[in-house]
Amino acid sequence: MATTHAPPAVEVHNLCYSFATSPAPALEGCDLILERGSRCLLIGANGAGKSTLLRLLAGKRLCEANIRVFGQDVFRAPPRGITYLGTEWAMNPVVRSDISVHDFLNSVGGFRFSERRDHLLDLLDVDLSWRMHMISDGERRRVQLCMGLMEPWDLLLLDEVTVDLDVQVRCDLLDFLRKESESRGSTIVYATHIFDGIHEFPTHLVHMQLGRTTTHAPIPWPLRLDSHLPSEILASLPANIQQDVASMNPQVTYPLTLLSLALAWLREDRILRDQYEQSRGVKRGRAGRLPAEETKDAKKFFSQYDYYSNYTT
Repeated sequence: MATTHAPPAVEVHNLCYSFATSPAPALEGCDLILERGSRCLLIGANGAGKSTLLRLLAGKRLCEANIRVFGQDVFRAPPRGITYLGTEWAMNPVVRSDISVHDFLNSVGGFRFSERRDHLLDLLDVDLSWRMHMISDGERRRVQLCMGLMEPWDLLLLDEVTVDLDVQVRCDLLDFLRKESESRGSTIVYATHIFDGIHEFPTHLVHMQLGRTTTHAPIPWPLRLDSHLPSEILASLPANIQQDVASMNPQVTYPLTLLSLALAWLREDRILRDQYEQSRGVKRGRAGRLPAEETKDAKKFFSQYDYYSNYTT
């Protein structure tokens, strides 16, 4: 009898996407295939396309490309079990209204997943008596995570949602997510700029650079440097790490830290971005600032920054 194999959790080939307001592509030639149970980190500079890719995977932006999640078209036949958590949630006026956390969670179905909800309340240190309009950004972020993770998910898309969390809550959350992935075979795609305490979390890495993925397949993690690295993986590593591999003892294997790899990638990304912008006449930083009108009249100078007089009359 023939054996059937489940389709990948995520399958994207040569994805291109542009915003209507910009002729330049936000994503171009992106490839991503993730098997079920993978925990993939998206690594790249601000503006590299990580958030855009996550929103497309969540079906939040319409795209002509064929993006498949669990074998189904994410726009035309979206599968159940996709959870997307992004930073824009905290700016929604609804979640800043005068409502208790208890009532808020119940309004989104918390009573249906009471056991998971209660576990997440303890894990994230959330108080049900909090009023949503009175809590801090970090506390509001914890409520968001509790809300989003109460219902069991098959694909979890995280866009910088741990940025407001303290170290303890963040570590406990990552442990929870790793156990969920291992026990239920659920898949996680996580974009972050915080690499402290996350070395052992991912099973794969994807480096995004100027709207592109730099490899056709995710890089397996952890990665140990030796002379037997596959050529595609070696070619995707920063130049300084490639040089280290070329000069190392072929009989020795060296561990690579996630922070050192991410930092080396980001340094190269900035150089490439600057070269790309210079070739198109784009000026950044001091060279790109509008010239300010010089004046020695203090009253005239400071009136430029007087919001009340400039914008309320």
